[in-house]
Amino acid sequence: MFRPDDPLKPRDPVFDEAWQAQVLAIADTLVQAGRFSATDWADTLGAELRAAQAGGQPDTTETYYLAALAALEKLATTATDLTPSDLTSRKEEWARAYLHTPHGDPVLLTRGQDR
Repeated sequence: MFRPDDPLKPRDPVFDEAWQAQVLAIADTLVQAGRFSATDWADTLGAELRAAQAGGQPDTTETYYLAALAALEKLATTATDLTPSDLTSRKEEWARAYLHTPHGDPVLLTRGQDR
């Protein structure tokens, strides 16, 4: 039977960064809302992971979560009203807001903002 080396030792973090947890949470929310199926998610994530491997990407946590993000974006643009252009625009808005926010201040992002 499997037993941890030290059952009292705290578990290692599952996520290196908050965005990694958010990707999986958003995917789960969209599955639960019926926007796409768990099978669609698994198939799309698997395809993105195979593409990363074929592209020579290392087998790391970062590669996994980047593939998960790519899968989420792909499904979001096929299963919702979002378009690839919407995603690109929002990423650009985020980058502008982030780059113009003083260190330590929260990044404020509003739809269509021009900073």
